[in-house]
Amino acid sequence: MHPDPRSPMILDTRELSRRPGSTMSLQRRIEAPEDFGTEVVSVPTAAPIHLDLRLDSVMEGVLVSGSVTATAIGACVRCLDEVHVPVDVDFQELFVHTDREAHAEELGDDEEDQYELDGDFADLEPVLRDAVVPSLPFQPVCQEDCPGLCSECGAHLRDDPNHHHEMLDPRWAALVDLTGAPADTDEKRN
Repeated sequence: MHPDPRSPMILDTRELSRRPGSTMSLQRRIEAPEDFGTEVVSVPTAAPIHLDLRLDSVMEGVLVSGSVTATAIGACVRCLDEVHVPVDVDFQELFVHTDREAHAEELGDDEEDQYELDGDFADLEPVLRDAVVPSLPFQPVCQEDCPGLCSECGAHLRDDPNHHHEMLDPRWAALVDLTGAPADTDEKRN
């Protein structure tokens, strides 16, 4: 099955016509595919992705260089607020002609990380995934100094920096049950 040349993720390289040294530059605005990121942070489906590309015809195929710009969205790992992460990644990948790939396999020069041209078409989706996903933070935070949530009640510590809970000495906890009044842990009684 051939790729759909109308898809914005598919590059038509016929203009380069297998002439090493030929160059083509283009810019595209595409929509993010599904699952474009990790479980923690990702570029939302159909969100805009801006591509600035340069295609160079080389002996082995087409060298695609460029940059990807988008905004990923996730949750702060400390306070769970929404986080917007700017994505600006450069990449460079070689798409080999299928006849060159077959020749390389005959010679035993098999590189698994190569991308193949399907006729004159290059599918950018796997290249973009390989460039963008590893660049996303594993633990996104809304601010570097985000204090997070209270471990007792879940309150945002950023909203109330003096937030705290009374900590009763477990040895006095039985007295609280008897008197109904909170025990004063700071004051000693004789």
